[in-house]
Amino acid sequence: MATKEHLPTSLSGRIVIVTGGGAGIGLGVVEAVSAAGARVVVAEKNSALAQSVAELDLDTDFIETDVGNPESVSRLFQLVSDRYGRLDGLVNNAGLTVTGDFLDFPLESIELLWSVNLRGSLLCAQQAGRLMRAGGSGAIVNIASNHAFATAPGFEMYAATKGGIASMTRGMAWSLGRYNIRVNAVCPGLTHTEVNDAEVKANPELAGIYAGWHATGRYNHPVDVGEIVAFLLSDAAVGITGANIVADNGMSSLLYSISK
Repeated sequence: MATKEHLPTSLSGRIVIVTGGGAGIGLGVVEAVSAAGARVVVAEKNSALAQSVAELDLDTDFIETDVGNPESVSRLFQLVSDRYGRLDGLVNNAGLTVTGDFLDFPLESIELLWSVNLRGSLLCAQQAGRLMRAGGSGAIVNIASNHAFATAPGFEMYAATKGGIASMTRGMAWSLGRYNIRVNAVCPGLTHTEVNDAEVKANPELAGIYAGWHATGRYNHPVDVGEIVAFLLSDAAVGITGANIVADNGMSSLLYSISK
Protein backbone atom coordinates (compact mmCIF):
# COMPACT_ATOMS: atom_id res chain seq x y z
CA MET A 1 0.00 0.00 0.00
CA ALA A 2 1.31 3.44 -0.91
CA THR A 3 2.35 5.65 1.99
CA LYS A 4 2.91 9.37 2.25
CA GLU A 5 5.43 11.14 4.41
CA HIS A 6 3.87 12.97 7.33
CA LEU A 7 3.20 16.61 6.48
CA PRO A 8 3.64 18.96 9.45
CA THR A 9 1.54 22.07 9.93
CA SER A 10 3.78 24.44 8.00
CA LEU A 11 2.77 27.65 6.26
CA SER A 12 6.29 28.83 5.57
CA GLY A 13 6.44 31.56 2.95
CA ARG A 14 2.67 31.78 2.46
CA ILE A 15 0.51 34.90 2.38
CA VAL A 16 -2.62 34.58 4.53
CA ILE A 17 -5.36 37.13 5.19
CA VAL A 18 -7.15 36.99 8.56
CA THR A 19 -10.20 39.23 8.76
CA GLY A 20 -11.10 40.59 12.18
CA GLY A 21 -7.62 39.63 13.30
CA GLY A 22 -7.06 42.37 15.84
CA ALA A 23 -8.64 40.74 18.89
CA GLY A 24 -10.40 37.64 20.23
CA ILE A 25 -10.39 34.50 18.13
CA GLY A 26 -8.98 36.43 15.20
CA LEU A 27 -5.87 37.41 17.12
CA GLY A 28 -5.40 33.81 18.24
CA VAL A 29 -5.58 32.78 14.58
CA VAL A 30 -3.01 35.42 13.65
CA GLU A 31 -0.63 34.11 16.33
CA ALA A 32 -0.98 30.45 15.29
CA VAL A 33 -0.77 31.09 11.55
CA SER A 34 2.24 33.36 11.99
CA ALA A 35 3.92 30.76 14.22
CA ALA A 36 3.45 28.24 11.40
CA GLY A 37 5.52 30.48 9.14
CA ALA A 38 3.03 32.58 7.18
CA ARG A 39 3.09 36.29 6.43
CA VAL A 40 -0.26 37.37 7.87
CA VAL A 41 -2.31 40.26 6.56
CA VAL A 42 -4.50 41.42 9.45
CA ALA A 43 -7.68 42.87 7.93
CA GLU A 44 -9.29 44.67 10.83
CA LYS A 45 -11.97 47.39 11.07
CA ASN A 46 -10.65 48.88 14.33
CA SER A 47 -7.45 50.71 13.38
CA ALA A 48 -6.72 51.29 17.09
CA LEU A 49 -5.81 47.60 17.32
CA ALA A 50 -2.91 47.96 14.90
CA GLN A 51 -0.53 48.81 17.74
CA SER A 52 -1.54 45.78 19.83
CA VAL A 53 -0.94 43.52 16.84
CA ALA A 54 2.44 45.18 16.16
CA GLU A 55 3.49 44.65 19.78
CA LEU A 56 3.28 40.87 19.29
CA ASP A 57 6.32 41.19 17.00
CA LEU A 58 4.89 38.80 14.42
CA ASP A 59 5.32 38.83 10.64
CA THR A 60 2.15 40.78 9.94
CA ASP A 61 0.76 43.53 7.75
CA PHE A 62 -2.22 45.55 9.03
CA ILE A 63 -4.85 46.80 6.55
CA GLU A 64 -7.86 48.64 7.91
CA THR A 65 -10.88 46.82 6.50
CA ASP A 66 -14.64 46.75 7.04
CA VAL A 67 -15.94 43.48 5.59
CA GLY A 68 -19.46 44.90 5.79
CA ASN A 69 -18.44 47.44 3.15
CA PRO A 70 -17.96 45.95 -0.36
CA GLU A 71 -15.65 48.81 -1.41
CA SER A 72 -13.44 48.21 1.63
CA VAL A 73 -13.24 44.50 0.78
CA SER A 74 -12.23 45.27 -2.81
CA ARG A 75 -9.54 47.65 -1.57
CA LEU A 76 -8.13 44.98 0.76
CA PHE A 77 -7.65 42.42 -1.97
CA GLN A 78 -6.30 44.95 -4.44
CA LEU A 79 -3.67 46.01 -1.90
CA VAL A 80 -2.73 42.39 -1.20
CA SER A 81 -2.46 41.68 -4.93
CA ASP A 82 -0.32 44.78 -5.49
CA ARG A 83 1.99 44.13 -2.50
CA TYR A 84 2.44 40.37 -2.74
CA GLY A 85 1.22 39.30 -6.17
CA ARG A 86 -0.56 36.28 -4.76
CA LEU A 87 -2.68 34.90 -1.93
CA ASP A 88 -2.35 31.45 -0.36
CA GLY A 89 -4.90 31.53 2.45
CA LEU A 90 -7.95 33.39 3.74
CA VAL A 91 -9.48 33.13 7.20
CA ASN A 92 -12.97 34.62 7.25
CA ASN A 93 -13.11 35.47 10.95
CA ALA A 94 -14.64 38.97 11.11
CA GLY A 95 -18.08 38.81 12.66
CA LEU A 96 -20.52 40.21 15.19
CA THR A 97 -22.71 38.74 17.91
CA VAL A 98 -25.98 40.61 18.40
CA THR A 99 -28.78 39.04 20.43
CA GLY A 100 -32.27 40.06 21.46
CA ASP A 101 -35.89 39.07 21.86
CA PHE A 102 -37.05 37.34 18.68
CA LEU A 103 -40.34 39.21 18.35
CA ASP A 104 -38.72 42.61 18.82
CA PHE A 105 -35.37 42.05 17.12
CA PRO A 106 -34.70 45.28 15.19
CA LEU A 107 -34.25 45.42 11.44
CA GLU A 108 -30.99 47.33 11.73
CA SER A 109 -29.49 44.49 13.79
CA ILE A 110 -30.67 41.95 11.23
CA GLU A 111 -29.05 43.93 8.43
CA LEU A 112 -25.82 44.38 10.41
CA LEU A 113 -25.46 40.68 11.17
CA TRP A 114 -26.24 39.71 7.59
CA SER A 115 -23.91 42.24 5.98
CA VAL A 116 -20.89 41.49 8.22
CA ASN A 117 -21.18 37.81 9.13
CA LEU A 118 -22.57 36.31 5.95
CA ARG A 119 -22.23 38.74 3.04
CA GLY A 120 -18.79 39.84 4.25
CA SER A 121 -17.56 36.24 4.28
CA LEU A 122 -18.97 35.63 0.82
CA LEU A 123 -17.41 38.75 -0.70
CA CYS A 124 -14.00 38.00 0.82
CA ALA A 125 -14.15 34.41 -0.39
CA GLN A 126 -15.00 35.54 -3.93
CA GLN A 127 -12.08 37.96 -4.04
CA ALA A 128 -9.71 35.45 -2.47
CA GLY A 129 -10.86 32.71 -4.82
CA ARG A 130 -9.96 34.82 -7.86
CA LEU A 131 -6.44 35.47 -6.57
CA MET A 132 -5.96 31.82 -5.60
CA ARG A 133 -7.24 30.60 -8.96
CA ALA A 134 -4.63 32.77 -10.67
CA GLY A 135 -1.98 31.27 -8.40
CA GLY A 136 -3.08 27.68 -8.92
CA SER A 137 -3.99 26.78 -5.34
CA GLY A 138 -5.13 28.01 -1.96
CA ALA A 139 -7.15 27.34 1.18
CA ILE A 140 -10.03 29.19 2.82
CA VAL A 141 -11.18 28.70 6.39
CA ASN A 142 -14.50 30.22 7.43
CA ILE A 143 -15.11 30.82 11.13
CA ALA A 144 -18.70 29.77 11.82
CA SER A 145 -19.97 28.75 15.28
CA ASN A 146 -21.54 25.87 17.13
CA HIS A 147 -24.67 28.05 16.91
CA ALA A 148 -24.86 26.83 13.31
CA PHE A 149 -26.08 23.49 14.67
CA ALA A 150 -27.51 24.15 18.14
CA THR A 151 -28.58 27.53 19.45
CA ALA A 152 -30.63 29.35 22.08
CA PRO A 153 -33.45 31.91 22.31
CA GLY A 154 -32.28 35.37 21.35
CA PHE A 155 -29.57 34.09 19.02
CA GLU A 156 -31.84 33.40 16.03
CA MET A 157 -30.32 35.81 13.54
CA TYR A 158 -26.77 35.23 14.70
CA ALA A 159 -27.34 31.48 14.36
CA ALA A 160 -28.84 31.99 10.91
CA THR A 161 -25.73 33.79 9.67
CA LYS A 162 -23.41 31.16 11.13
CA GLY A 163 -25.58 28.39 9.70
CA GLY A 164 -25.34 30.16 6.36
CA ILE A 165 -21.56 30.16 6.60
CA ALA A 166 -21.57 26.43 7.34
CA SER A 167 -23.80 25.73 4.34
CA MET A 168 -21.86 28.09 2.10
CA THR A 169 -18.64 26.30 3.01
CA ARG A 170 -19.93 23.02 1.59
CA GLY A 171 -20.91 24.62 -1.71
CA MET A 172 -17.70 26.63 -1.97
CA ALA A 173 -15.64 23.46 -1.58
CA TRP A 174 -17.10 22.17 -4.84
CA SER A 175 -17.15 25.49 -6.68
CA LEU A 176 -13.49 26.14 -5.91
CA GLY A 177 -12.15 22.59 -5.75
CA ARG A 178 -11.59 22.55 -9.51
CA TYR A 179 -9.00 25.31 -8.98
CA ASN A 180 -7.16 23.36 -6.27
CA ILE A 181 -8.67 25.54 -3.55
CA ARG A 182 -9.86 23.86 -0.35
CA VAL A 183 -12.62 25.38 1.79
CA ASN A 184 -13.46 24.39 5.36
CA ALA A 185 -15.14 25.92 8.40
CA VAL A 186 -14.28 25.87 12.08
CA CYS A 187 -17.23 26.17 14.46
CA PRO A 188 -16.00 27.30 17.89
CA GLY A 189 -18.09 27.54 21.01
CA LEU A 190 -17.55 29.70 24.07
CA THR A 191 -14.05 31.19 23.96
CA HIS A 192 -11.85 33.21 26.31
CA THR A 193 -12.26 36.49 24.43
CA GLU A 194 -11.82 39.87 26.04
CA VAL A 195 -15.59 40.30 26.36
CA ASN A 196 -16.25 36.88 27.90
CA ASP A 197 -13.34 37.15 30.32
CA ALA A 198 -14.55 40.56 31.45
CA GLU A 199 -17.97 39.06 32.22
CA VAL A 200 -16.38 36.33 34.35
CA LYS A 201 -14.23 38.85 36.18
CA ALA A 202 -17.34 40.89 36.99
CA ASN A 203 -19.28 37.80 38.04
CA PRO A 204 -16.84 35.08 39.24
CA GLU A 205 -19.52 32.41 39.66
CA LEU A 206 -19.79 32.30 35.87
CA ALA A 207 -16.43 30.52 35.75
CA GLY A 208 -17.91 27.35 37.25
CA ILE A 209 -21.08 27.61 35.21
CA TYR A 210 -19.17 27.96 31.96
CA ALA A 211 -16.82 25.09 32.84
CA GLY A 212 -19.85 22.88 33.50
CA TRP A 213 -21.11 23.46 29.98
CA HIS A 214 -18.11 21.60 28.54
CA ALA A 215 -17.25 17.91 28.61
CA THR A 216 -13.62 18.69 29.35
CA GLY A 217 -14.38 21.27 32.03
CA ARG A 218 -12.60 23.93 29.98
CA TYR A 219 -13.38 26.11 27.03
CA ASN A 220 -11.22 27.44 24.24
CA HIS A 221 -8.57 30.07 24.30
CA PRO A 222 -8.30 31.92 20.96
CA VAL A 223 -5.05 30.20 20.03
CA ASP A 224 -6.76 26.78 20.42
CA VAL A 225 -8.97 27.75 17.49
CA GLY A 226 -5.97 29.26 15.73
CA GLU A 227 -4.06 25.97 15.80
CA ILE A 228 -6.96 24.20 14.09
CA VAL A 229 -7.14 26.92 11.47
CA ALA A 230 -3.40 26.74 10.80
CA PHE A 231 -3.70 22.99 10.28
CA LEU A 232 -6.58 23.40 7.81
CA LEU A 233 -4.61 25.99 5.84
CA SER A 234 -1.59 23.70 5.61
CA ASP A 235 -0.74 20.81 3.28
CA ALA A 236 -1.20 18.46 6.25
CA ALA A 237 -4.97 18.91 5.66
CA VAL A 238 -4.78 18.23 1.93
CA GLY A 239 -7.56 15.60 2.20
CA ILE A 240 -10.04 17.88 3.96
CA THR A 241 -12.46 20.17 2.14
CA GLY A 242 -16.14 20.98 2.62
CA ALA A 243 -15.91 20.13 6.34
CA ASN A 244 -17.45 21.94 9.28
CA ILE A 245 -15.30 21.16 12.30
CA VAL A 246 -17.01 21.78 15.63
CA ALA A 247 -14.42 22.86 18.20
CA ASP A 248 -16.41 23.50 21.37
CA ASN A 249 -15.05 20.98 23.92
CA GLY A 250 -18.24 18.93 23.65
CA MET A 251 -20.54 21.84 24.49
CA SER A 252 -23.05 21.15 21.69
CA SER A 253 -22.94 17.35 21.93
CA LEU A 254 -24.95 17.03 25.18
CA LEU A 255 -28.60 16.02 24.79
CA TYR A 256 -29.75 17.15 28.23
CA SER A 257 -28.33 18.67 31.40
CA ILE A 258 -26.58 16.37 33.85
CA SER A 259 -24.92 16.83 37.23
CA LYS A 260 -21.24 16.01 37.58
